[in-house]
Amino acid sequence: MDYEKRLQEIRSQIAQACSRVGRDPADVTIVAVTKYIDTAQTEAVVRAGLTDIGENRLQVALPKMEGMAPELQEQVRWHYIGSLQTKKVKDVLQRFDWIHSVDRSSLALEIQKRAASIGRPVPCLVQVNVSGEESKSGFAPEEVPSFLQEAQGLDFVDIRGFMTMAPASTNPEDARPVFRGLRELRDNMIAQGWLPASARELSMGMSGDYSVAVEEGATLVRLGSVLVK
Repeated sequence: MDYEKRLQEIRSQIAQACSRVGRDPADVTIVAVTKYIDTAQTEAVVRAGLTDIGENRLQVALPKMEGMAPELQEQVRWHYIGSLQTKKVKDVLQRFDWIHSVDRSSLALEIQKRAASIGRPVPCLVQVNVSGEESKSGFAPEEVPSFLQEAQGLDFVDIRGFMTMAPASTNPEDARPVFRGLRELRDNMIAQGWLPASARELSMGMSGDYSVAVEEGATLVRLGSVLVK
C-alpha cells in the first residue's frame, strides 16, 4: 500500500469539502484507524505523515505501541475511539493521549480519579447519540447539558468537544443530519455557557462519509478502510 499517495488523495478530498463551505483544511485532523493492520503497516502510516492514530481496543493497540520504532512512537498521538469499560480506564490512560468516547457519568468520574492519580488532565470528547439508535452508545442530545454541568467539577477531564457516529448507510448524505445536529449542539452548548468557546472539536465522519462530515464542521475524521486497505 502506497500510504503517501492514498493520504494525498484523501487530503485533496478534504480540501475540496472545505472549499465548498469556506473552511480551512488545516482545521481538519485525520485520525488513522489502524485496528486492522499490523505494527509494520502502522509504522508506514506514521512515516507517510499521519501521527494521530486511533484504536478501539487496548489489547489490539498494545503490540503496536510496544513494537513501533521509538523515533516513530515519539511522534504519535494515540486516540482511544472505542467503547471504554470503567475497569480499563487506568490502563488506557497510561497509553492513550485522547479519549473520544465519554458516554456516561460513571466513566467521566473514573477518568477523573485515574487522571488525577497520574497528574495529567486528559483531553476527552463527549459521545452523543444524535441518531437515537439503540445500538449506539452516548448521551442523548437533551442529556448533554446536565452532564456538562456535572463535569464542570472534574478538573482532570478536559472536555474538548463532542463525538458521534452516524447510522450505517451506502449514501453519505444520510449522515448529514446527524453531523449537522452535533455541530448545532456544540454551538448551542458554547452559546449557553456549558462549554468554553475553545471546546470546538467534533469527531465525526468515517471512510464512507468523511467529506460530508467535513462540510458539516468535523475537526477530527476517523479513517480506516479508505486509508489502510
